Amino acid sequence: MAEYIEVTGIVIKAVPVGEYDKVLTILTRERGKISAFARNSRRQNSRLMAAANLFCTGTFRLYPGKNAYTVTDASINRFFEELHQDPGAAYYGMYFSEVADYYTRENNDDADMMELLYRALRALTREEFTRPLVRAVFECKAMAVNGEFPGVPGDMAVSDTCGYAVDFIARCPLNKTFSFTLTEEALNELILVSKRCKEKIWNHVFRSEAFLDL
Repeated sequence: MAEYIEVTGIVIKAVPVGEYDKVLTILTRERGKISAFARNSRRQNSRLMAAANLFCTGTFRLYPGKNAYTVTDASINRFFEELHQDPGAAYYGMYFSEVADYYTRENNDDADMMELLYRALRALTREEFTRPLVRAVFECKAMAVNGEFPGVPGDMAVSDTCGYAVDFIARCPLNKTFSFTLTEEALNELILVSKRCKEKIWNHVFRSEAFLDL
């Protein structure tokens, strides 16, 4: 008989199914990206009601099934209510979650991508960081975590400040990723660096990206 397991993770997708259930996509430290049913989580008295939502971060107790897991309990340490209460910030969080979904697989070692996503969501709640800065840094670091970030394109000239920022993003530990701000000029350069790198590396359309900065 299969045993229960516990994982630490972030809900990166929550899709209603049937009358009362949801299917969650959880990016976990231990097992990469997994799918899990949160049964009856849409009932008002469900103990999973609060935990079965996008961005929820914590420990999930799962029962392994043939094709998916079932969530039996959860201990959430961060709900990111700030993002749910701010539609603009929520779209950025959705976009970051989509990027994480694009990059991760079940049973992969995706702990770094999970930590990056968590730190990006936290950065969205901090007043000192603008959303365009968080986005550009997240995109560059996501490519770096996956070993794909080429840095400043060879045919592009940027200021020393931007060049230093790009090198810092590529090399810094994850806990330092969102630890700086930039002037408007340097930020615009960083945004262009990220855009050029994405066009070269990412062959994918992210639906939530269309709603950013509207």
